Amino acid sequence: MNLDVLYPNIMEARNFITAREMVSDDSWLLTTMNGEARYEKPPLPTWLAAFGGMLFSFKSLIALRVPSAIITFILVLFSYRFGVKFLKDKKQAFINSLILATSFYIIFAGRNGTWDIFAHGFMIIGIYFIFQFFSEDSKIWRNALLAGTFIGLSFMSKGPVSHFALFLPFIIAYSIVYKYSNFKKKWLPLVGLILVTAIISAWWPYYITVMDGDTAKAIAEKETTAWKDRNVRPFYYYWSFFVQSGVWTVVAFVSLLYPYLKTRVENLKAYKFSLFWTLAAVVLLSLIPEKKSRYLLPVLIPLAYTTSFFIMYVFRSFQSKMEKFERIPIYLNFGLIGLVGLAFPIAGYIFLKDNLTGFYTPFIITSLLLVPIGFFILKYLYERKIQRVFYLIVFFLMTTITFGFPLANAFLENPKYNSLEDISRKAETEKIPVYMFNIQSPELVWDYGGKVSLLHSHALEIPKETTFKALVMIGAKKSLEKAFPNYRITHLETFDLNPIEDTKKGYKDRLRTDMYLIEKN
Repeated sequence: MNLDVLYPNIMEARNFITAREMVSDDSWLLTTMNGEARYEKPPLPTWLAAFGGMLFSFKSLIALRVPSAIITFILVLFSYRFGVKFLKDKKQAFINSLILATSFYIIFAGRNGTWDIFAHGFMIIGIYFIFQFFSEDSKIWRNALLAGTFIGLSFMSKGPVSHFALFLPFIIAYSIVYKYSNFKKKWLPLVGLILVTAIISAWWPYYITVMDGDTAKAIAEKETTAWKDRNVRPFYYYWSFFVQSGVWTVVAFVSLLYPYLKTRVENLKAYKFSLFWTLAAVVLLSLIPEKKSRYLLPVLIPLAYTTSFFIMYVFRSFQSKMEKFERIPIYLNFGLIGLVGLAFPIAGYIFLKDNLTGFYTPFIITSLLLVPIGFFILKYLYERKIQRVFYLIVFFLMTTITFGFPLANAFLENPKYNSLEDISRKAETEKIPVYMFNIQSPELVWDYGGKVSLLHSHALEIPKETTFKALVMIGAKKSLEKAFPNYRITHLETFDLNPIEDTKKGYKDRLRTDMYLIEKN
């Protein structure tokens, strides 16, 4: 629902440009962004976005984002299936899948055209089959080959990211808790698993190395440097990882308290496995110098399993067995959400005020639904009918996404907003080419609707045309005049893709550009 509400971010713009050029240039293997090689990410998710654009339109954000939504849905389904295998409790597996589906970063990644969710979605399928390969003596070859296939597809989505952040922690946790047994008849299938993974993972990197080796090497070196030198954060940066679960933050934190929960869970072995899997993922990610909040996405998968153990204990004991102090996190976590639902109409109206113009319909519908949901959350919390409270939290989020999400645009208002969308068509009809001078903002290129040739002042190649247009960063006219001293330079228009005013926090200068007409004297 509402996949087209948010504006494309910088990562989406890069991915969508690459998908568009796959189709327009027929460059399905030697991928490009604005005509330049882009081998930083394997192409599998970009192919899927390209198919969406071909089937519908590259102007449709829904078409380009729906592959992410589908793989996220598959991720949730296989988290349930895997949960049934190791939790040995269908209800708990279902609870886990609901926690996962409603965790903040899972919702965000599932509605966003970035490729991390594909890597982790395919990987959880691979883990589902490799768990059976390790723990069962039937269908060994099937489990081995399917595990190898999906682990390989994960690599084809974003390289070894999920292998390091999700698969390796799984292996560590499995080795500690379940260990390995009866492996004599599994060595040959294991070799098959590794071969399938290697072939699916390696063929595209091998292809670009053969076809464009120097460029591929330069890009690989740049990416390696970025992991060491860019967005460097301290080791403890991820220690608040449970906050990324959103509405489950408090109960997720409690679920990590092993001394407290070890005597309260029914399947201690499975709890240890999910807990070690979660903590191993956080520790391994903490070892990488480059850190971003969105890199915690894979941690939410084992964290949902871990949280489900506490939720199941609450289901069993909240009515009568739990001590008063144990109920405090539940009242805090769920009671706050109930209050938000009740207060939404008044608080939302005060907060949005004049920005509600044009958004009254989603605001009224959301209010009419969240108020009774909030009321019954508090009512059932008071009556200690905690299972009803849990499911109402899920409905609270479903309501917010389905009906309330368009309200996100009520915060966005920029009277100076001006799109580049028509410029490429004008360039074709006027026969005046357009260049970018000293900038290459992916969002600008995406909005332009096609490739924009680049002019760099440090290695300037003078266009052969005597008349052309240039997109220039705001305030950089002097650099342009210095680069083209024998040309007449006339300001034509300012384009601003920022959805908010330049006085507000979050305004990005890279989304604003001046266009000049440049004519040779």
